[in-house]
Amino acid sequence: MAMPDWFLSAQERANPGSELPVWTSGNLVEPLIHGSAYFDRLVSEVEQLREGDHLFFTDWRGDPDQRMRPDGPTVVQLFAQAAQRGVVVKGLIWRSHLDALAYSEEENRDLSEAICAAGGEVLLDQRVRRGGSHHQKLVVLRHPGDPERDIAFAGGIDLCHSRRDDAAHGGDPQPVAMSPRYGPHPPWHDVQLALRGPVVGALDTTFRERWTDPMPLDSENPMAYLRDRLRGSDLSPDPLPDQPADPPPSGPHHVQVLRTYPAVRPRYSFAPDGERTVARGYTKAVHRARRLIYLEDQYLWSTEVADLFARALREQPELHLVAVVPRHPDVDGRLALPPNMVGRAQALELCNRAAPDRVHVLDVENHEGTPVYVHAKVCVVDDVWASVGSDNFNRRSWTHDSELSCAVLDDTRDGRAPTDPAGLGDGARVFARELRLRLWREHLDRDPDGGEDHDLLDPADAVAAITSAAEALERWHESGRSGPRPPGRLRPHRPERLPWHTRLWALPAYRLVYDPDGRPLRARRAGTW
Repeated sequence: MAMPDWFLSAQERANPGSELPVWTSGNLVEPLIHGSAYFDRLVSEVEQLREGDHLFFTDWRGDPDQRMRPDGPTVVQLFAQAAQRGVVVKGLIWRSHLDALAYSEEENRDLSEAICAAGGEVLLDQRVRRGGSHHQKLVVLRHPGDPERDIAFAGGIDLCHSRRDDAAHGGDPQPVAMSPRYGPHPPWHDVQLALRGPVVGALDTTFRERWTDPMPLDSENPMAYLRDRLRGSDLSPDPLPDQPADPPPSGPHHVQVLRTYPAVRPRYSFAPDGERTVARGYTKAVHRARRLIYLEDQYLWSTEVADLFARALREQPELHLVAVVPRHPDVDGRLALPPNMVGRAQALELCNRAAPDRVHVLDVENHEGTPVYVHAKVCVVDDVWASVGSDNFNRRSWTHDSELSCAVLDDTRDGRAPTDPAGLGDGARVFARELRLRLWREHLDRDPDGGEDHDLLDPADAVAAITSAAEALERWHESGRSGPRPPGRLRPHRPERLPWHTRLWALPAYRLVYDPDGRPLRARRAGTW
């Protein structure tokens, strides 16, 4: 397998302002499926940190009182106690919009102030494009005296309420308010990666580039600046300790760190024209798809993103697209709901027109029938290339907010037939195939140890298995739940169609507010990323 066939080259990354390596080799990457698994591992790793070690993190939302395990510690206890032990604790959290708008300004500020009081330094970061956010979810743990223990966590899981769910999908006892269709404790499906090896150095660089950027933290936000001055908030990042050398090789995985930064003024020092390697990385991988693209995504909207999949489906007659999405948007309301729905409807219609019999969009419920909110951002192409990150499949994530994903190629071939499903000579790879299978085993109620994978390996058989299971569960519901519940948790996704007069205003609202474009003007005009 030639790495340049799948990964972006330095020229394709198109951001010489960054010191990020093109990709790294010799890594060990482990998927942590569900917030409970991630939080438990994070507690174990942070509690081992000692004086002089580093704990750096970025987040979209952080709830100080979120319990990491059923009996604690909370997020603030975990990080504050590390700072009190002499660990160098540094964090960047998006300043966020007001709580009154269903965001998390006060929670993020409280987490910042509590960790700072314990000796750490956590800054509220508003260096974003207007209407944008910092959406990266990253924790980097360095041990300068013992680099083999270095580890980083990156993916879709915030350090906040609603995320600590598990495979049973009963929801987090500490929920975020959402659409009532998800119940009082919304079930939550999500994925994070644990990464060891040289990639930890690349992720450390990602944090350091943002931390040392000279742009003011309250960029173009005079009201936030005034509030910070009145509260005595820290607006000047202190110097970071010297960056340790990259950890030694620890596994067979090549990792390319993909990011989104918008084009902003003043410019980011590390991305003067922005960075759109998330969009470019997915585009390169999807162009190589031949048999199966598997997605899990919170949104899956934007005609620009859908067009990428539609072109691939038209060009490759054996290619199937399987996507798992939330059944309902996370918000309700006469004004908020329609823009959330119209973008996905438009995107799915585009894909369906390209290949109506090869596009399979599904949603998830728990065994009680409560829908599960899919927050994961996962893509697996032909069981070769896999990506997990913070970015959704929409224009906002690919151009406008800050995002962070890790694409993984495994040196280890998977010996189970078919050994080369795409027929390009790359061969199925253990990491990508096993990630897809782990997710499908849960969604289909199959043996978690892989004892029932016989019809999930070949792409055609796998598509037949997943769609027939979803249709059987749908028929059971339509029959009034008569008889035993069929195995599996997937159902065909059937979004509600909006009336024409609602689409008339919802579509421009979606394009301008919910899914804005952060590309430079020349890229917009050229239709490129």
